[in-house]
Amino acid sequence: MGLVGIIANPAAGKDVRRLVAPCSVVDNNEKVNIVRRVLIGLAAAGVERVAYMPDTFAIVPRALEGLRVRLRAEPLALALTASEEDSARAAALLRAAGATCLVTLGGDGTNRAVARGCGTVPLVPISTGTNNAFPLMVEGTAAGLAAGLVATGQVPLAEVVRPTKRLEVWRDGRLLDIALVDVALTAQPFVGARALWEPEDLRRVVLSRAVPGSVGLSSLGAHLCPVDEAAPWGLAVDLGPEGEPVTMVLAPGLIVAVPVVAWRRLPLGDSVDLAGGPATLALDGERTWRLRPGETVTVRLTDRGPRRVAVDRVLALAAQRGLLRRLTLPRDGREPAPAD
Repeated sequence: MGLVGIIANPAAGKDVRRLVAPCSVVDNNEKVNIVRRVLIGLAAAGVERVAYMPDTFAIVPRALEGLRVRLRAEPLALALTASEEDSARAAALLRAAGATCLVTLGGDGTNRAVARGCGTVPLVPISTGTNNAFPLMVEGTAAGLAAGLVATGQVPLAEVVRPTKRLEVWRDGRLLDIALVDVALTAQPFVGARALWEPEDLRRVVLSRAVPGSVGLSSLGAHLCPVDEAAPWGLAVDLGPEGEPVTMVLAPGLIVAVPVVAWRRLPLGDSVDLAGGPATLALDGERTWRLRPGETVTVRLTDRGPRRVAVDRVLALAAQRGLLRRLTLPRDGREPAPAD
C-alpha cells in the first residue's frame, strides 16, 4: 500500500545564525517527536512500508521505539558524508525504490538538496530549519496522514499536488545547481560557515517567490513586490552602496536594512547573469559555490521545482469523502505507547 520515504536532516535548524540572531534551535529530540507523530499518521492512513535516510542520531529508529503500528520501516543503504549530499542521494534512492511520497524535516536548504534527487516524487516538507520559505508549518500527525492518504492512492495526486518553481544555476552551458527560493551573489570570497547573516555582503538576489511573512532573502522581495508561489514570475534585485535602504527579515529575529539599487520582475524562462568574482553564490540562504574573477553564471527561473503536497487540501478532501472516519488504529486499539 505505497512506500513512503522519510528524510529527517539532523543538522537542520542549528547553523551559525543562532550566534547572531535569536533563532530557535530545533534539536534532534524534537525531530524524533515529530517523526514519531508522522509515523503514527502514516500507519493510520494505511501505509505499510517506510524507508528512511539513516543518520548518526538515529532519528527514525528512536521514533519507532515502543510504537505499536502496522508498518515496516527500513533504512536506506547509504554511506553518510555529513553533508547535503546525504539528503540528495537519499531522495534519489527513494525515487528509484518506487516511493510514492517523501516526508522531509528541514528548511529551505534541506529541501533544495532533496529536490536534486527526488524527481517527480511529491514532497510533504515539514519546517524544522532556519529559513523556511518552502517547507510547511504543519503538525507531524497531520503531515503523516496527508502523506499516507496520497501514497496509498486514497486521495488522487492530481487533486492535491501543487507545482513549484525553481532557480537553475548554469555555468558554461551546463546545469551547476538549483535553488528553490533564492540565489544570491555575495562579496564574500569564501564559503566558510555558509549561512548568510551579513547583509553588507549582498550584491544581487534572484527570487522564485517573495511571500510577506517569510524569513530570509525572500523577505526582501516581499517588502518590494510580493510574489505568490503560483505566480509565473520571480524577482531580480540589485544592491549597492548607492541604493535606497529597504528593511528585511534576514533571519528569525534579525531585521536589517539593505541598499536596493533596482529591482524587476523576472518572468518564467528568463535569466539573470551573475558575475564579479572573487565572490560566492548562496543558494537558499547558504553560500555554496565560489566564483573566480571573470567568471559568470546564469540563473534561470523555471517551473520545474519539486511537486509539493497541499496538506490542508488532502485532509479537506479526505474529510469530505469520509476517509478520516475509518483510519487504521494501533494494534491494540489504544494510543501508541510512549517512547522510553
